[in-house]
Amino acid sequence: MNNFLELNNISKSFTTEKKINVLRGLSRKFRLGKTYAIMGPSGSGKSTLLNLISLIDKPTSGTIKFDNLEINFNQNEKNDLIRAKKLGIVYQENNLLADFTALENVYFASLSLNNDKKLALSKAVKLLKKVGLSNRLNHFPSQLSGGECQRVAIARAIINDPQIILADEPTGSLDMNTAKDIFKLLNKQKRSDRIIIFATHNRFFAKKADYLLEMRDGSIKSSNV
Repeated sequence: MNNFLELNNISKSFTTEKKINVLRGLSRKFRLGKTYAIMGPSGSGKSTLLNLISLIDKPTSGTIKFDNLEINFNQNEKNDLIRAKKLGIVYQENNLLADFTALENVYFASLSLNNDKKLALSKAVKLLKKVGLSNRLNHFPSQLSGGECQRVAIARAIINDPQIILADEPTGSLDMNTAKDIFKLLNKQKRSDRIIIFATHNRFFAKKADYLLEMRDGSIKSSNV
């Protein structure tokens, strides 16, 4: 079945004044070559789930496996390397470094794996041209439109050739026409050896995924598998 990503009985809770259970015993396998849309109301656990898969956060209980290798969440340096090598992340608010140009934002991501600046620059230039920003390489995020910033963010996410692309509401802050362009660009990153998982409130985009996962109360309630 080519299951590259496996979540087994994942739970996540936060304790403030009281304990809040965000994810509850969630299990799911994700196949290479497929796109997955995650839908659900605010607070259903979509972003928390993506943060766990990206190894930015760790589950309260349960296990996560990449290519049959179980993640040890106490091995921070190893997990940082896994994140840099295997994962590409696109956020709703692009998270670009404001004091760096589009080119710098993209090639710095490559330096996290290989400290070869010449190679990183070459790859970044090619990717930015590929996403239609050949004339915006030296512009800062404040000089770019929302759609252009998301194009930079996608280029940054794929520069290390990740096996998993995670996108958390990547079109949520864009107008519909721009959102369609960005979604098409994201969808073009689909390959037989890659998984794309994106959270969205937009059912128009969600229905274009291979699998639509509906989240309610911290678990997947329905799926079109």
